[in-house]
Amino acid sequence: MGRKVSVITLWLLIVLGIAACRRASGPAVQSETQTDTLATQPTDTLQTRQVITVLVLGNSLAAGYGLSPAEAFPALLQRKVDSLGWPVRILNAGVSGETSAGGLRRIDWLLRERIDILILELGANDGLRGIDPEITRRNLQGIIDKVRDRYPEADIILAGMQMPPNLGPDYTAAFQAIYPDLARANRAHLIPFLLEGVGGVPELNQADGIHPKAQGQRIVAENVWRVLRPVLEARLATIV
Repeated sequence: MGRKVSVITLWLLIVLGIAACRRASGPAVQSETQTDTLATQPTDTLQTRQVITVLVLGNSLAAGYGLSPAEAFPALLQRKVDSLGWPVRILNAGVSGETSAGGLRRIDWLLRERIDILILELGANDGLRGIDPEITRRNLQGIIDKVRDRYPEADIILAGMQMPPNLGPDYTAAFQAIYPDLARANRAHLIPFLLEGVGGVPELNQADGIHPKAQGQRIVAENVWRVLRPVLEARLATIV
């Protein structure tokens, strides 16, 4: 990771974790039921054996808090692969306020769907609640283990996050180390900081100053795409 994040960006993350705990009302945000239903919908028009399935397991950033589902970064990634004509399905299992423990509880249910690639976008809400980083690390490792146990060849992409300095240097350093450490230990791919270029930029965030606008989500999608694209290309090369 190695990249320093501005104080504004870090404070943005504090509020993000607090606000994400609230469930948005109406159709603007996908609920847990909606995203889990999506993960098990049949795809009649695709030859499932030849389709690469990508699961995004995350919080309000993946859920597209305050936006329509079509504006959240998982949907934007789907548009990218569709425009390239690639046989790839992006499943959005983002839930506002989700923690690493919540993701660990849900992953068995989600794994009823075959997963080729997991984008793991969890942990920030743990840190903002002051949860011991070792607990967060164990939960994230538990999710990875469950995916790999069920689908040994699955690729894992970790979406890195960082904590604000008010939590103390020891805590912030321990939290920051979670993602690169897990990436190395599990031969996983790393997005150094999911909100790079968006956090702390007023014009890219909604009126609450917290969640990305549609323009901000497009930048988040690019941050993910830089890591996801080569993983997909390697898998596509194996499809006959």
